[in-house]
Amino acid sequence: MNRTSFMDMYRNKQLDKIRGSLVGGAIGDALGYPVEFINSYMGIQKRYGDNGITRLDTTQWRLPDEENSGKALISDDTQMTLFTACGLLNAKAQGKALKYAICEAYLEWYNTQIGKRSGRRKDCWIGELPELNNRRAPGNTCITALQSILRGKDPYNNSKGCGGIMRTAPVALYGAVWRDTPEDEPLEGRISNIKDVDMLAADAAEITHQHPLGWLPSALEAHIIYRIMQKDSPTVDDFKKYLSDGYDMLLALYPNETAYITELRALIDKALGLVDSSASDVENIETIGEGWTGDESLAMAIYCTVKYFNNFEQAMIASVNHRGDSDSVGAVTGNILGVVVGYGAIQQSFKDNLELHDVILHVADDIWNGETTNVKSNKKNSKRI
Repeated sequence: MNRTSFMDMYRNKQLDKIRGSLVGGAIGDALGYPVEFINSYMGIQKRYGDNGITRLDTTQWRLPDEENSGKALISDDTQMTLFTACGLLNAKAQGKALKYAICEAYLEWYNTQIGKRSGRRKDCWIGELPELNNRRAPGNTCITALQSILRGKDPYNNSKGCGGIMRTAPVALYGAVWRDTPEDEPLEGRISNIKDVDMLAADAAEITHQHPLGWLPSALEAHIIYRIMQKDSPTVDDFKKYLSDGYDMLLALYPNETAYITELRALIDKALGLVDSSASDVENIETIGEGWTGDESLAMAIYCTVKYFNNFEQAMIASVNHRGDSDSVGAVTGNILGVVVGYGAIQQSFKDNLELHDVILHVADDIWNGETTNVKSNKKNSKRI
């Protein structure tokens, strides 16, 4: 195989991983969204049967019949993930600082949640989509923090909620394929290596969540995803090594947060220790936590990823069937394991009837190509596969 053929194959594999991460995250989100606020596994079983929810629910049982679209709905998790991706691409196109452009994209998302499309902020074409102009249980911390920014104030809170980690996977995906070279014109927030990726993921989460355990998990998740993007067929041992390397990076980047990094590692070690437990997934996952905070959400996702490293379907099912924040744990698990298995290996039954499936795929392709192309346009790109 010549070098050109090898590079084409490598880049096509990367595209498959990007698609897998974004669509995988949306699948976990949509699978968990109908049960997010059912506060016990018994309650989930009562509605979906002894095995809990195992397939995308298109009945939208919480909505009036006239609002049923026949699709499995995504929540604010996937909405904000898409806006993160658009912010990154806008920064690249407009020469803006990455964190600033991501924040601007979040403000556009905020406007979709209050039914007010701002004339000043219309850089994200996805903001025109009716499906994204819907309130899908947006997190209170995200809403109040963005309200403060719109009022010209710096948000201040001590939230370690999972609203940061559930939306930042695109930072690692983008950074893995669009690293800047030393010859590039200097620009605040450029990505040139994994250190920059980790820091930007933390910064993106910290826009709304100021407690260290609200943004450190985003940096660690980004570290893992970035490394998986570089490996053709990663193993569980590779994954654990990336995790270990991630702790070292966090300690180097944030020496003042050693206590919180140690706390995060202890919780993830607890999750890893439960992988071989004879107890059920529900028992193990609920032993880790409920997933409403960033550290718990990541630890629960890592449990599901490691236990079902080669079984995307079972990982998704485990990630949402518990009393906690089902859609966010599902989204984070899907973002991570989707990179491992790639889009092509994800079961078609999870892709069918997923709300905005084609739009999510389109945004994934835009990340790979490094430019925003409106899905409504007829623009063709010969690089797509």
